[in-house]
Amino acid sequence: MHNLPIVGIHHMEAHALVARLVEKDLHFPFLALLISGGHNLLILARDLGHYVQLGTTIDDAIGEAYDKTARWLGLDMKKGGGPALEELAREGDADSIKFSIPMRQHKDCNFSYAGLKTQVRLAIESRKICTENNPISSANQDDRSSRADIAASFQRVAVLHLEDRCQRAIEWALKIEPSINSLVVSGGVASNQYVRTRLSHVVNNSGLRLVCPPPSLCTDNGVMIAWTGIEHFLAGRFDPPPPANEPENYLVDLRPRWPLGEEYSQGRSEARSLKRARIHPSLTSIIQGSMQQQ
Repeated sequence: MHNLPIVGIHHMEAHALVARLVEKDLHFPFLALLISGGHNLLILARDLGHYVQLGTTIDDAIGEAYDKTARWLGLDMKKGGGPALEELAREGDADSIKFSIPMRQHKDCNFSYAGLKTQVRLAIESRKICTENNPISSANQDDRSSRADIAASFQRVAVLHLEDRCQRAIEWALKIEPSINSLVVSGGVASNQYVRTRLSHVVNNSGLRLVCPPPSLCTDNGVMIAWTGIEHFLAGRFDPPPPANEPENYLVDLRPRWPLGEEYSQGRSEARSLKRARIHPSLTSIIQGSMQQQ
């Protein structure tokens, strides 16, 4: 109707690029950790539309683990499981339960939270914490204290897993692009202040700076989509308006779990590759291919 061009946007690319809206001096290349309810992704952003995937999740993402743990602990989910658990964890002893850090034996940048979720469930069962008809608001002091200890212990180990992977990703990224000086952390879980504080230590020890969009731009939002559209539009990457006589049965190509970048050879996970075979070429390979044709 308005004869406008269409810019296709990759959701996870938008999470990474919105940092460039708020940090005007954030230039390529940079490293990005994208953490949400459905994704754990470590990417090296070499340029607009040019990404190297250093690590991803093999099973569950950190946000899903936060939400499930919060639900098991009977927390109020109205404001989200992550914020509720972070708040309760401040009351607990993070060293009270010795959960195992996931994938310590795997020297890569991939993530796994399924095993940690199982450890949390067993800890709740062993302490005979029943939350079915006993939300945190109704818990007595001892019960609340036990739940807080589980929340704090879970959060400590969940974020230690992030720290491990980010430390290795920084080492890999500096080998590929020695000029990087920033780690962007974005996605819904990046709103968590404990996550930001812990990752700031990792970044400072590596001589980089931590860039986090404000919480309102970390969770899914329209601003990040619009900003990424502007970046690609200015680079000349858009489709012309559809014809006025476009047929009503026109099909749109949907790409669930569309890879953002090509996998770094050291970061490839056989377990994940077998579980989720690639259907679509990555965004990076499509853009690089079109640039070569031009």
